[in-house]
Amino acid sequence: MTKIRRALLSVSDKSGLIPFAQALAAAGVELISTGGTAKALRDAGLAVKDISEHTGFPEMLDGRVKTLHPKVHGGLLFIRGNAAHEAAAKQHGIAPIDLVVVNLYPFEATVAKPDVSWHDAIENIDIGGPSMLRSAAKNHDSVTVIVDPADYATVAEQIKTSGDTTLELRRTLAAKVYARTAAYDAAIAAHLGKVFSVQCSESSPLPAALTISTPLAQPLRYGENPHQAAALYGKFRDYYQQLRGKELSYNNILDLTAAAALITEFHGDAPTLAILKHTNPCGVGQGASLHEAWDKAFATDKQAPFGGIIAVNQPLDAAGAEAIAEIFSEVIVAPDFSTEALAILQKKKNLRLLKVLKSPSAATARDVRSVGADSFLVQERDLKLTTTADLKIVTKRQPTEAELRAMLFGWRVVKHLKSNAILYCGEDRTLGVGAGQMSRVDASRIAVWKAGEAKLSLKGSVVCSDAFFPFADGLIAAAEAGATAAIQPGGSVRDAEVIAAADERGMAMAFTGTRHFRH
Repeated sequence: MTKIRRALLSVSDKSGLIPFAQALAAAGVELISTGGTAKALRDAGLAVKDISEHTGFPEMLDGRVKTLHPKVHGGLLFIRGNAAHEAAAKQHGIAPIDLVVVNLYPFEATVAKPDVSWHDAIENIDIGGPSMLRSAAKNHDSVTVIVDPADYATVAEQIKTSGDTTLELRRTLAAKVYARTAAYDAAIAAHLGKVFSVQCSESSPLPAALTISTPLAQPLRYGENPHQAAALYGKFRDYYQQLRGKELSYNNILDLTAAAALITEFHGDAPTLAILKHTNPCGVGQGASLHEAWDKAFATDKQAPFGGIIAVNQPLDAAGAEAIAEIFSEVIVAPDFSTEALAILQKKKNLRLLKVLKSPSAATARDVRSVGADSFLVQERDLKLTTTADLKIVTKRQPTEAELRAMLFGWRVVKHLKSNAILYCGEDRTLGVGAGQMSRVDASRIAVWKAGEAKLSLKGSVVCSDAFFPFADGLIAAAEAGATAAIQPGGSVRDAEVIAAADERGMAMAFTGTRHFRH
């Protein structure tokens, strides 16, 4: 087995660098380095050869050209044991480089800053780093390449044991390199596409090409069903911290992210609590406390919440935790948990607690969905907020203040129900929910039936419809159930008939002009 004799280290992220370099030096590995990395190694008392000394060519153009040299890439790429390659390397004085340690300029972190300048973005596009990584990874039969400081310990241990790394490890590290450079290039392409307005059409802000490259966040036991393999990718842990409970499942993640998106609608409002099942809200309530909000949400449907997801818009306190703990839930999502609440909920064996670190509304405002055939649908997320100023009252009777509040409360909830969706509500609570039906009338019937099962009166309620009533029958059914006001997008060819039906029954009705289909 050959031994690693020479290593090139050039990193932006210097975490773990010094102990790793010390391990290399202890194994007799010659260290070559650049700029700030070389200084950090020397400051730690390590012997380092500057890259310019190794290549015989000075760093230039403010450091833009330093590793783009045949003595670097030749040392990485020549095939060991290939007579012609060995002869060419000897003829041109190219020494082998057996280990490359590179992590890239922080382009993603730089462009994530809201006030990033064009100059800073461009200067954080790494050229030499990806080039060295790709050269080393291509020749992984002979060269070890590290792009992630998390791999230092494994490589150091193998070098300490045998002087080299195993082919299996080198293959793993090479694959990791190409995943990283792909993600890096994707981030650059996305930023430049946005800045240069490289769009799929003149009227759309979506990109001309969809490039997705994101790291594994965690493997999952299985997908929606046990026979389906699954994993979670991306920056999930930047947004959510799991405080306790067993591993999240695929369905848990779908449900809790739906719950977090819904509760974000009530950011800054009175204490609000939502209960979801299979991504659909089955109860939402507001009150003077989270305990009171729970009582109202749970009263909507006392069967569906078993094994559901609960989300709150304020730190969960002891009283709220005591109330929630009365039934079995899969996940609770909250901005935080009081010490007392944590102590109460610790007693629930399988309950998962997730703290929201960043609002999901701060994430990329796009939805991506696979539709098979190696194809994807991409759309802007439905983040449309509706205020009183957006409402157009189309009936003779104006809504009361209480009805207006109920309209705006319900409108924030109904947009999170699967279509066709009908919701009956008061100004601070849901009363009857009908979701995911082929017919809007059926959705209304289910909502009325659910309210009846919960022994909740719909008299004086507001009915919310995620899309327009295509016929007057849906509105008439709502009036007969007790609703006195309605909120819907409008836009049907039969709007006049629906408005007339509302007027005949003394109902107030508002058009929002915005549809909220959710498939």
